[in-house]
Amino acid sequence: MTPAVSPAHTVLFEAKARKGISFEQIGKAIGRDEVWVASAFYGQAKFNEEELKKLSEVLEISSAQIVKELGDQWFPNRGLGPVPPSDPVIYRLFEGVLVYGHPIKAIIHEKFGDGIMSMIDCNINVERKPDPKGDRVVVTFDGKFLPYSKW
Repeated sequence: MTPAVSPAHTVLFEAKARKGISFEQIGKAIGRDEVWVASAFYGQAKFNEEELKKLSEVLEISSAQIVKELGDQWFPNRGLGPVPPSDPVIYRLFEGVLVYGHPIKAIIHEKFGDGIMSMIDCNINVERKPDPKGDRVVVTFDGKFLPYSKW
C-alpha cells in the first residue's frame, strides 16, 4: 500500500486483508474487472453508490460510513507516487515506457494516424502465462484511439 491512500481507502485494504480475498473476487461480486477494482482501492477510480453498497457487503464493513466517505461528494485525485517511481514493479513499467514509449508511439501513428490511446476509455488486463523458462506477466492496454482535432 502507498502512504498517499486516504483513510477511507485504508479501511478497504484492511477489510480485504481481513477477509483474505482477491481483487478478482471483489470484482466478480460487484460486477467490475479486477484491475478497475484495484484502481478504485488506490483512489484512482470512483465507485458508484451501488458498487459501494455491494463492496460493503463483500468486505463486511459499514455501508453508511463508506458511502459517506467515498460517495457522490468524493472524486479521485489521479496519479500516485513519485516520478520516477521507487517501487520495483512500478519502476519496471515506467522503464518499459521510457525504453519502448517512442517506438510504440511511432507504430500507433503508422497504424492509426495522428492521435493518442485513451486512458479514460481503456481496459487493462493482467494475466499469468505459463512458460517453461519461468511464468510470464502479460499486461494488455486496450484503449480507444483518439485522433487529434483540427480547427
